[in-house]
Amino acid sequence: MSNKIQSRRVKWSLDSTRTVARTLDSLPSPPAYNLSNIPSTNEVTKKADISRLITKKSWDIALAPIKQVPMNLFIMYMAGNSISIFPIMMVGMLLLRPVQAIWATKSTFKVIESSAIGQMIIYVLGNFVNIGLALYKCQSMGLLPTHSSDWLAFVEPPIRQEYLGGGLILN
Repeated sequence: MSNKIQSRRVKWSLDSTRTVARTLDSLPSPPAYNLSNIPSTNEVTKKADISRLITKKSWDIALAPIKQVPMNLFIMYMAGNSISIFPIMMVGMLLLRPVQAIWATKSTFKVIESSAIGQMIIYVLGNFVNIGLALYKCQSMGLLPTHSSDWLAFVEPPIRQEYLGGGLILN
């Protein structure tokens, strides 16, 4: 009875190792395939490859604040110019995050263990761009003290000469 079960297994089992090896040897190489184009491990220096990766990572870190500018512009647009808790929180975060990032510049670049002065300067400048966007938003919301009446109680605030709404002058 066990011979009968073994014969069934043998009948339905496939030995693919012999057929695969035979077919791989007989297949031609694909077009433009050449074994001489594959570099050996001796040709590629690992130090150059690691330094290239460190440089690439440092530039990715340096350009991150500049890549955040379009998203910050969209957040500024969506927050609006009204004085309420949501827009003020958005402006506060737009102002606070770059300041924190500037203070943590050395620890940010310490991860890659490289003294990349140029990348650090670009990183700090990108954060200053984001601070400038936040200050512009504060100014457009009227939160920055730009007139003397903002500081002194006895000085009259400036009187608007005209009001603009939807491209029409409303006097």
